[in-house]
Amino acid sequence: MAPDTSPAPHQENDSAAQIAAYLKSQEDKDLLRFLTCGSVDDGKSTLIGRLLYDCQLLFEDQLAALNNDSGRYGTQGPDELDLALLVDGLAAEREQGITIDVAYRFFTTDKRKFVVADTPGHEQYTRNMVTGASTTDLAVLLVDARKGVLTQTRRHSYLVSLLGIRQVVLAVNKMDLVDWDQSTFESIAAEYRTFAGRLGIEHVTCIPVSALKGDNISQSSTHMPWYDGPTLLEYLEQVKVGQDVTDRPFRMAVQWVNRPNLDFRGFSGTIASGTVKRGDEIVVLPSAKTTTVKRIVTMDGELDRAFAGQAVTLVLDEEIDISRGDVIAAAEHRPGVADQFSVHVVWMSEQALLPERSYLVHTGSSFVGGRVTRIKHTVNVNTLEALAASHLELNDVAIGDLHLDRPVPFDPYAENPQMGSFILVDRMTNATVGAGMIDFALRRSTNVHWHATKVDKRVRAAAKGQAPCVLWFTGLSGAGKSVVSDLVEQRLNAMGKHTMLLDGDNVRHGLNRDLGFTDEDRVENIRRVSEVSKLMVDAGLIVLVSFISPFRSERQMARDMLDDGEFLEIFVDTPLEVCEARDPKGLYKRARAGEIPNFTGIGSPYEPPENPELRLEAGEREAEQLAKDVVDMLAQRGVI
Repeated sequence: MAPDTSPAPHQENDSAAQIAAYLKSQEDKDLLRFLTCGSVDDGKSTLIGRLLYDCQLLFEDQLAALNNDSGRYGTQGPDELDLALLVDGLAAEREQGITIDVAYRFFTTDKRKFVVADTPGHEQYTRNMVTGASTTDLAVLLVDARKGVLTQTRRHSYLVSLLGIRQVVLAVNKMDLVDWDQSTFESIAAEYRTFAGRLGIEHVTCIPVSALKGDNISQSSTHMPWYDGPTLLEYLEQVKVGQDVTDRPFRMAVQWVNRPNLDFRGFSGTIASGTVKRGDEIVVLPSAKTTTVKRIVTMDGELDRAFAGQAVTLVLDEEIDISRGDVIAAAEHRPGVADQFSVHVVWMSEQALLPERSYLVHTGSSFVGGRVTRIKHTVNVNTLEALAASHLELNDVAIGDLHLDRPVPFDPYAENPQMGSFILVDRMTNATVGAGMIDFALRRSTNVHWHATKVDKRVRAAAKGQAPCVLWFTGLSGAGKSVVSDLVEQRLNAMGKHTMLLDGDNVRHGLNRDLGFTDEDRVENIRRVSEVSKLMVDAGLIVLVSFISPFRSERQMARDMLDDGEFLEIFVDTPLEVCEARDPKGLYKRARAGEIPNFTGIGSPYEPPENPELRLEAGEREAEQLAKDVVDMLAQRGVI
């Protein structure tokens, strides 16, 4: 009979207890999120690779792959490991030897858990750096000891301070390439501390390192006996960062109205800050309705109390109308509610930000329409000088005014980043084009209120026997917009309809006579006409707008100002060569001669409508036929 080799029951219990104790110890470690940033080729990826390597967090297959990749892509010689390849995961990064995207890595030591974001150094990827910095507590800013503090060093420092990070480690890297010189390190450290002080960065720790050789990364360097401070890893293990989010007032943006059956109605979200317990009095914003918390429900059962970072469903004592995007907050410590703000904006798009151009603004769980109405100034990251600007280019950082279509709950970013941050989204492409931080609400947003009147748009339109709307004629100069819109208005007036025609040239004689033809002025031109058109629709009129209006985003802005079905886009589609042959005002000839630099179709682009309500092929057909098509459309839609 074979001997019984199975473990005794008490051995199994001991093993289970040891595993449980180990898992509990890992769970109890606190987590530090930090990022590495700095100018290109300062060694950020190598530094993170060194940390992973020194902490013995690489499996055999990873080491084998690293050996193989070092031979193919490495920059340290055929027999040397290139630790940067542990982080530079994209093929394009390995081929170019740079970091393009934000790479996140997790590692742990006996004292702490870490999530590190390796951010790009190239200026054109500054937007990725902002993404990486938005969720971190500390920044490790690398400087090449041979080059010192560079423009991108200052740019990243400014963004770090803007995003509320107040702990910075200045890692002066590649000390081996300056012969471990103490004076070089001290000179760079002094220069950076002066600059950081101007930014309000409260804590700067300077450490001389060689990420490639491992000096002062996890082990003290024997090459720099003059440095008696902590290694980088020692500092990261012991540093205390930030204010605990649980110490801030309770905030939770509603992400989902949870209604699985008739007997349950809760409001789900992740607690942004503070704590909440059963019986707490809360306020729902922007409605300002108050009630108390009846239950706190989670996937693991009900709780008496919940904390920042937990995903919960709150059941309230009273039935209150609450929607996705509303904010549930502590009744005694309410956030503000406003629709106009002074903000910092980091622009992340190749296409310029133009004042008054309409975007979608994502703040909390809300998507609202909004626009930057004024750019106060951009910031020179080298000197921190305020510079005048009429628009924002890629990577520009600016202070300006943000106007939203409706009020939203907020806290200043400096007090609560989750309640004070936002992103700007292009309405046409859904691409994220900017990120911003709310500084404060503008006073006028709280003392200007809409005055409701008894005689409204519906009453005015009924008296005229028509449905008010905007007929927006768009097309190139010379396409025939003014001729067709004039004929349409004549036909409507003959039918007894009430109309108003706004022609581009005519409006520039009065309302918009102060505007030129730059992209910024074109946007403002359309914004003003859109506002006037909206007022005329409220008066019950059929408004005919004849403008080149070259940008889709501005035509979308005009559409968004009106109710569904009130904006009818009419594309007068005439080929450029036909418009140029007509050239009724001689403008194309002058544009070709360079006398009109921003002329649409020649020196400035025209973006044709993608889905207009009506497309008029105006190259060959007579204007009377085109006008009839417009009137027939209005009859089919019940406007007349």
